[in-house]
Amino acid sequence: MLENFRENLNVVVVGATGGIGNAMVRALLETPRVGHVYTFSRSPISEDLKQCSQITDIGIDITNEQSVAAAAQRLDGKLVDIVIVATGLLHAQNLAPEKSIKSLTAESFQAVFMSNTLGPMLVAKHFLPLLRRNQKSVFSALSARVSSISDNRLGGWYSYRASKTALNMMLKSLAIECQRTHPQAIVVGLHPGTVDTPLSKPFQKQVKPDQLFLPHNAAESLLQVIDGLTLEDSGNLFAWDAKQISP
Repeated sequence: MLENFRENLNVVVVGATGGIGNAMVRALLETPRVGHVYTFSRSPISEDLKQCSQITDIGIDITNEQSVAAAAQRLDGKLVDIVIVATGLLHAQNLAPEKSIKSLTAESFQAVFMSNTLGPMLVAKHFLPLLRRNQKSVFSALSARVSSISDNRLGGWYSYRASKTALNMMLKSLAIECQRTHPQAIVVGLHPGTVDTPLSKPFQKQVKPDQLFLPHNAAESLLQVIDGLTLEDSGNLFAWDAKQISP
């Protein structure tokens, strides 16, 4: 895995204690080409990962720019090959996907956008200067198939859909900027499918068993997608099976 990158990779995983983020970290540690993994999250990683010499664990709150800037400074200018933002907000206490426009509130909309759109882009703002310029590098963030306007057949989920659609647009703009500043960098959104994590738990009854992925399977699939990316893919959204999702 990651055979299309240089050896001794430095990889950043933001949201490392989430279901997919944690699985990403563990999959990266099993990848010979990875030299070091920098894990970022609000809460510390598990004790077994803390003992790993390949990991540096750093606290971050992606909704607070001072926290993001301070987290990036902790890398002391070390160059990074891959950034994976594995964060996302779909539901929380007093917050759920809207089934009807009647359920939309300014407070929930702002909270979802702060986590799903602005947060990943604040990470981009402060970590992009660390991204390797003269060899293949990737900045990726978890998006979702429901962000596709052309594929929206069920409606609802106003805040979540809109926040991920907005994220896709910002990643597209970042990809264009990177053509000038980081000519070997690839910027993409990634759709992991429906993964058995707390984020999807309330909605799994509607998912067929063969379409509900275990976190480690999703992580391995997404890393394979990252490995296969080329410069022509930059600015687009790809699913776990490497198929491009239309805007």
